[in-house]
Amino acid sequence: MAATVGVSRATVSKALNGRGDISDETRERVLAAVAELGYRPTTGLTQGEGRRALAVVFDIPASPYIVGVLQGVLAAATEAGVDLLTRLAPDRSSRTQRAVAREWVAAQQAAGVVGIIGLTVSRPGAILQAAGNANLPFVMVDPVDAQDGHMVSVGSSNWAGARTGAEYLLELGHRRIAWVGGPEASDAARDRLYGYQAALDAAGVAIDPDLIRSGQFAIENGAEHARDLLMSADPPTAIMAGDDEIAVGVLATAHELGIRVPEELSVMGFDDTPQAAWTTPPLTTVHQHLEGMGAMAVQTALSMAEGHPPSSRHVELATSLMVRDSTAPASSGR
Repeated sequence: MAATVGVSRATVSKALNGRGDISDETRERVLAAVAELGYRPTTGLTQGEGRRALAVVFDIPASPYIVGVLQGVLAAATEAGVDLLTRLAPDRSSRTQRAVAREWVAAQQAAGVVGIIGLTVSRPGAILQAAGNANLPFVMVDPVDAQDGHMVSVGSSNWAGARTGAEYLLELGHRRIAWVGGPEASDAARDRLYGYQAALDAAGVAIDPDLIRSGQFAIENGAEHARDLLMSADPPTAIMAGDDEIAVGVLATAHELGIRVPEELSVMGFDDTPQAAWTTPPLTTVHQHLEGMGAMAVQTALSMAEGHPPSSRHVELATSLMVRDSTAPASSGR
């Protein structure tokens, strides 16, 4: 194959896997040759030969959230007797190209993959369509956009979880409760924001737009917005974070500013990742069953691979509140 196109094997591999460190002209030549020759990668198991495999696809694999979901994926895959392959999604600049998506999916099938599980994959439309055309099940965990009609997904009851968390802070006497959430384009981030707003509205507490912020699910986002909120003329007595990473940033800024948690400021996260129990103080957070979502994604993908259509295109697992030491009754002031 490489000799036919006049490039190295490494270059062929980069083209087939959507890597961005080759020129568009070279990529198109490789993909044109692939189409003409009917080439399929031969590395690994061929479909139907040996053990079955599932592929787990990432954009950004390094986060406590991903580790938690992966634990569930690995345990369920092991129990089902299937191998687990980890894959980076095609390069962002090329993943929307149908040819790239088709060949990426074909490469997974050639490796014995019978189903794909997507984690933190943005703009997956072309890959989802290619997988559907190849009859290869693709299950997203906590998708950015669960409204895609081609998508089968597993998530948590984000709206209910955030509402429960906000209700707890209201019960503690807090009325100026700030929200620092994730990306506005994320369904999960929006549902959590709406849950927070629903709790305040039901309690008759006016929603103050100045207390609502959004950004990435990242420590830096929490730190930056917490500084702005806590140094304002009328600071909040509690901050709800859209995930535990954001909450860690809030805690760091509070410590830097000399604001005591929870005596002067209550902080709440969302996810209940392992780090939540080891922050200072330990973090009150909304628990979502990360391992359960991973296991459910595996079970759904394997069932679809056996020809059974999913009972629902989107499955939500229940959340619960994990109370630790970062929340307390509202103080009279600081």
